[in-house]
This record gives sequence, C-alpha cells and structure tokens, in this order.
Amino acid sequence: MAKPDDPFFDPFSDPDNPRRIEFEGILAASKRIVGQVVRTACTKAQSSSMLEMELYIKQEFLQYTGSFKERGLRNTLLLLSDEQKKIGVIAATTGNHGCAVSYHTTQMGIPSIVAMPFSAPVTKVKKCEKFGAKVVMVGANIDEAKQHALILAKETKMLYVNGFDHPHIIEGQGTVGIEIVEQVPDVDAVIVPCGGGSLLTGIAVAVKHLKPDTEVYGIETDKTCSMTESLRKNERIFFPIDSTISDGLSVPKVGVNTLYTISRGGLVDKMVVVKEDWVARAITQLVEQEKFVCEGAGCTAMAGIMAGLFPNLKGKKVVMVCSGGNIDTTTLTRALERGMAAEGRLIKFKVTVVDRPGGMADLCGLLANLGVTMRDCVPERAWVKGDVFSCDLKVIVETKGWPHAKEMVEAVKKHFKECYFPEMSEKSESSPGTRRGPCLAPNPLCMQK
Repeated sequence: MAKPDDPFFDPFSDPDNPRRIEFEGILAASKRIVGQVVRTACTKAQSSSMLEMELYIKQEFLQYTGSFKERGLRNTLLLLSDEQKKIGVIAATTGNHGCAVSYHTTQMGIPSIVAMPFSAPVTKVKKCEKFGAKVVMVGANIDEAKQHALILAKETKMLYVNGFDHPHIIEGQGTVGIEIVEQVPDVDAVIVPCGGGSLLTGIAVAVKHLKPDTEVYGIETDKTCSMTESLRKNERIFFPIDSTISDGLSVPKVGVNTLYTISRGGLVDKMVVVKEDWVARAITQLVEQEKFVCEGAGCTAMAGIMAGLFPNLKGKKVVMVCSGGNIDTTTLTRALERGMAAEGRLIKFKVTVVDRPGGMADLCGLLANLGVTMRDCVPERAWVKGDVFSCDLKVIVETKGWPHAKEMVEAVKKHFKECYFPEMSEKSESSPGTRRGPCLAPNPLCMQK
C-alpha cells in the first residue's frame, strides 16, 4: 500500500481509508455548479419503438468540452482553498477529464497541467491544448501518466485531481442523477457507462436516494470491464486494456472510493458487459436515428440495449446516459463502416468475370439494376488459376440492408459461375452479449414475481 510519504500516494484515494459518497454531497454540488455547467437535455429517443422501450437519452455530450467530466471538475475547483487556486492543479487523463480541467481552470484563472498517455486520441489532446492547460505526453497508458502526474504534484505542490475517484469529482458527476429524476420523474431504469466509476457511482447514489425503486445498471465493454471484474472478486484488480473503441472507459484499475461505495448498499442492480462490435453499431444508430455524434464510451448504453442485454426492460421507461461526444473523425469513419457492415449494408465478395471488354460491365450492370452501389473493386489477374482470360474481382458494395443484400447475393450467384461470399447473418454474434456482471441488488426486481 502507498504511504503518505510515497510519491504515488493520493490522500483522496486511499485504499486504507476509502470514502463513501453520500447524497448530501451531491445535492450540495448541484447547487454549487448551477449556471457554471450545462443542464443537459434528456429527450425521448426516436429509436424507442424499434427498441421496444420508452427510451430517453441524457445528452452529456452537450457540455462545452463534450463530456460529463465538467460537473465534477467544476465542483472540485470551487471547493479549493484560495492558496491552492494560486498553486494550481494537475491531472492524468486519456482526454475528457483533461478537457474539463483545461477549460475550467482557464476560466477560473487557476494554473493546470494535464498528463496524457501517448495512446490518447488526437482530438482530445488538441482540445486540452486549445483550452489552455499545459499538456505533458507521457506513458503508454493512463496508469503511467498518473504516476508521472503524482510525482509532478509532489514537486510543484499542485493538487492532483483524480478524474474518477476524488470525492468531490464523484459528487459533481452525481448531479446527472438528480437531473434525470427531475426530467423523467417516473423513470424505471437508468443505464450508465462505467470506466473508473465516478459517473456510475454518483448517479446511483442520487437516483437510489430520490427514487429507490429505480433500477441502475452499469455497462462496460468486454475490453474495458475493470469494474465488473473488481466487483466479481470484491477487490480492485488490474484489468489490462489495449486498443478499444471506448477509450473514455479505458481505466485498468477502478477507483478506491467508487468501488467502496458501489459494493456497499445495493446501489447498482447489475453490471453488464457488451462486445465492442455492438459499440460501433450503436455509434451508427445514434448518428442516423438520433442525429447525435457520440464517442464509443458514450454509446455503450445504446450498444447494450441493441445487443439485447436488457430484455427485462422491454416496455419500461429507461434513461441511457450518453456521457461524451469527443470522437475523432478517423474513429468515427471506421465505426460507421463497421456498423454498416454489421447491418448488411456493406457487403464484400469475390467474383470471377471474363477478362475481355464488357466483362466488368456485366457485373456493374447487374448491380445497377438491383439498386446496389459499388463502393470498391480491385481486379486480380496474376493469381487466377485456370482460364487465362478470367479475372477475379474483389468487390465491396453498399445495399439497403439484409433483405436487399440477400437479393443481390442470389442474383450474382445465378449470373456468375464462380463467386464467393463470406458467411452472412443478420445476427453478428451467436449470443446477444458477452456476459453479465454480478448482481448487486439486495432484492433484485427481476427475481420478484
């Protein structure tokens, strides 16, 4: 265990002295930050009928810096002593917390340093720099950046602000829960993305205090499920995280205070884990149906619903929290294409055509008559066996969905003797999700008759 004289010791996140978050602190934070952060909308989703539930979206991506992190950070800065405001604060982050630190410290005239790992998204790095903080790129992951930030904090006497475990941070994030209950008073369930746990912890404390019968679910991806595994083993474990579309959830070791609060008191009814393929589909769904551009972490709740991980919520009034919208264009492009492929709207196949004038035109004409758009076509001649006047075409086409795609497949197979289509299915997985985390409710509603 780290000791107070250890450079890596954080007195606000002490494993030997965990702090339980109470509603009174969240209520005070909600009054403290009024007018200094955005009270975000919580509107009914156009996807409600398709998803068979009355779904509302809490739009935290509408905060000025693009994520919920502003709430906790502003609350923490307002509680600093005058002396500490002059010295400044330091943070380690993969992006969203750093954007909040950079923007709000600049607004309040407080010096700040943000340590970011080299794996942090370029969009978020540029935002931090634009808002005014001193950005230090260090380490391969958030843990290495955190260690560097803690050492700097000791050297400069700046206050290290843990973006997911400082008590005042968690209290600030909990104000989302108060707003949800005010905006959707008869809500049956709330689904919250979970990385280090501050948003889930704060919302769970607030919602369970104001409306105890409301179910609260935490959701992670199969590549970022550090909270699920920690709750399963009832201790903070290190969960290695490599590449993930949900970089906002990439916290390999959850907070001391968040785990302590969640694991005591039945605040969270269940942790749910969704495969990352569904996150790409959820990004596409939100763009096309809701006209919202959200990052991977902010789409995990929608991903879980689309994957069928909440069958018990059919017909219920549900709020899902879209926690952030800071996605870079490269990731967005890849996610949209993955989502289209999963929905049968992008299909790839290989077909052998006659390598003479009009050979390719036959394929193009067939696709055009079917209303299929050719996105890409690569001819291959050198590795074709048999007829020297044959050519293999590797083709990517765009269709209107699975029924249209199947119609195209049948037509191509009928027209061309040699063609190959990868196995296609409307269900991209044999099962709807990966697994569910431990049930944490003292008297689970799903088990009551």
